[in-house]
Amino acid sequence: MMLTQDDLRAAVAKGILTEAQTADLIGFAEARRLAKAAVTPVEEPFVLFKGFNEIFVVVGLTILFIGWVGVAMLFGLNMQAPAGAMTVLLSVVTLAGLAATAQYFTVKRRMIAPSIALSVMTLLTAVVLGMTLIGIGGAFQMMLVAAVVAVVMAGFYAVFRVPFAAALIAGAAFVAVWTGLTAAGVFGSDAVGFFVISESGPLSLMTVVFGLVVFAIAMRLDLSDPMRVSTRSATAFWLHIVAAPAIVNTVALNLMKSGGLGAQVALLAFLLVIAVIAIVIDRRSFLVSGSSYSVILASTVFDGGAAYAVLVLGLILVLLGAQWDRLRGRIMAALPSFPGKSNLPPFRITA
Repeated sequence: MMLTQDDLRAAVAKGILTEAQTADLIGFAEARRLAKAAVTPVEEPFVLFKGFNEIFVVVGLTILFIGWVGVAMLFGLNMQAPAGAMTVLLSVVTLAGLAATAQYFTVKRRMIAPSIALSVMTLLTAVVLGMTLIGIGGAFQMMLVAAVVAVVMAGFYAVFRVPFAAALIAGAAFVAVWTGLTAAGVFGSDAVGFFVISESGPLSLMTVVFGLVVFAIAMRLDLSDPMRVSTRSATAFWLHIVAAPAIVNTVALNLMKSGGLGAQVALLAFLLVIAVIAIVIDRRSFLVSGSSYSVILASTVFDGGAAYAVLVLGLILVLLGAQWDRLRGRIMAALPSFPGKSNLPPFRITA
């Protein structure tokens, strides 16, 4: 149901709305209309910086952060556990300083690149704080450190709503679960020490489950913002980038381990399924992340014998980029109604 100007005037006359509320409502509706009009079906909004001034600020923040770390080390900052109360104090002071800086550049100035840089700096500081409080040891200590990092980053995201921070939270959560299960004896002792994921076993299953959970969270955010005009959609963008490699990893490695041309064909077929999913949800980031990870795996597992698979994959991505809107329109039109379809980004059918 659409409200007309006559409806609003009648509401004012009845005392349901004031004239000020009516003006605010009209302004809000117009702002939403303009935002929707600015996003066409062929776009997936992605902005790393809005001008070179943001790059300038990032360079300044990076130099400032490095300088502060150097000064902090002079005051007793010790990144080698066990560390004392001074390191904890300096870490907390650093987090407070980063929060104050984010209040200006993120909340007040709405700068994207500086917000991402501050997220990374907060992550690094949280790692130092976690190692200081808990120490560096086996899998159990690593789990606690990762949990501290996840909590700090969750607080950072809750206050400043930096979409990129969601990816860092997901990564910290993965490490916490991974090392926690290793400490519990679910994984072998060699599962910790380097980020190596096998193609079988409980660790393999965990990566798939983790990827699906992150994908589900990303889709929940996407479905709440089909026009991709809010930070929820931007957060989903980064979560899709995290989810795709985790989902692709196990299946891709199992296919590659069988070896031969058949394995390469099967890998391409699997990635085509991923491509269809990406087209339906209108997320190029999901496909690009999964495909890039597959190329890295193929180059490693096939020992240089993946040239044909990589070549075909690159060709497919180029063709999809050129015809994405047309393909999506036809696929969406052919698909029957399903839960959430109406909450996906709009599509159009072109000749």
